[in-house]
Amino acid sequence: MTGYLGSYATLGLLLLVSVLFFVVAFSANRVLRPARPADPPGKRTSYECGLDPVGADWAQMQIRYYVYAYLYVLFAVEAVFLFPWAVVFDRPGFGLVTVVEMAIFVAVLALGILYAWRRNILRWT
Repeated sequence: MTGYLGSYATLGLLLLVSVLFFVVAFSANRVLRPARPADPPGKRTSYECGLDPVGADWAQMQIRYYVYAYLYVLFAVEAVFLFPWAVVFDRPGFGLVTVVEMAIFVAVLALGILYAWRRNILRWT
């Protein structure tokens, strides 16, 4: 019984130490920081790769870049699901149900790429 509760005691001690470390670190930060965090005058301006910021802080991006990134991630992640299926394809007991499931999966992928192609989402210009 003490071994079981002892593991909880270890967890509780670890939680206590981590909370104590958090409180000490943030308290030390508040005590040791400078009294005037906004000094010098240019300290709060944005900094971009060593260049002075020029223009407004709002720049509009075209949505097609996000769509390309989203489609890439979507199809790359879904393509990863094909690898386990390919590994066990030649094993015994690989039934017709599994083949039908993967055919449906590939058909849904094909419908998604066909939809993106028909809506001219994949056109760069």
